Amino acid sequence: MKIAVTSTGPALDDNVEARFGRCRYFLIIDTDTMQLEAIENPNMALGGGAGIQSAQLMSKKGVTTILTGNCGPNAFNVFGQAGIQVIVGVSGSVRNAAEQFKAGALSSASGPNVASHFGVNATPAYPMSTGQPIPGPVGPGGGMGLGSGGGRGMGRGGGMGRGTGRGMGRGGGMGRGMGMASPMGMPSTGPAAGLPENAGLQNPDQELVALKQQAEMLEQQKQQLDQRINQLESGHRAVAVVDSEKCAGCGICVDVCPAGAIEVNHQAVVNEEACTGCAACVSECPNEAIVITQKKAGK
Repeated sequence: MKIAVTSTGPALDDNVEARFGRCRYFLIIDTDTMQLEAIENPNMALGGGAGIQSAQLMSKKGVTTILTGNCGPNAFNVFGQAGIQVIVGVSGSVRNAAEQFKAGALSSASGPNVASHFGVNATPAYPMSTGQPIPGPVGPGGGMGLGSGGGRGMGRGGGMGRGTGRGMGRGGGMGRGMGMASPMGMPSTGPAAGLPENAGLQNPDQELVALKQQAEMLEQQKQQLDQRINQLESGHRAVAVVDSEKCAGCGICVDVCPAGAIEVNHQAVVNEEACTGCAACVSECPNEAIVITQKKAGK
């Protein structure tokens, strides 16, 4: 049996990645022989449609079950159509997750456990004391004390105490407390860091583990941002592409496209200049005739 596990690295001893569509690696494992195929995720830095594209990739690889931390509705819908079982809430090492699956200790999910676009410009979630995962956005910005700041930028920054800042450059606020935001808008502890509220009250060993995990997540985000920067510098952008052999010209994609970038002339035709790569058409197409791909501007 072939299973796929989202992973932070290419080895069985690497950790299970909390995000599905934007994980760093997919490890495809034959549970009978534990033979491994590591695939670096080509969709990690997509602006939209990462979950759908990754789900289609796993379907093409012939896997029967996905093990991951979180799965959104678009990817879950693709898996449902392909008859692929999804198991969420998985953590620890990939090797341990595979062994748990073989032992029958993991149950399939009945539906998605996060909203669409989970993990965009964010680090993977950490479980809170309730056991429920929360997203841990990271971005330039900051806040101090009891005040709050506003701005338009990437992600959220937060300060220790209850202050928050949002945005880059113009984001940030000051209050009456002594709280302080850390670099990249990521507080050292607390919910805004994706850690439990009492993280700063842990014993030194627990805090060390938490901080190492946080550092690893920040490194992953940096790699994602670097990839996105490279895409923008190279002039590549995400656009929808229609498979003429599958398209039936039903017009559903025209109705759901928020940018008005699609029209039907016997078959769907995409205006690449207007297309934003949001993947709304991909998730609604009944014939799976549309995919999101990277194209160089002007080509």
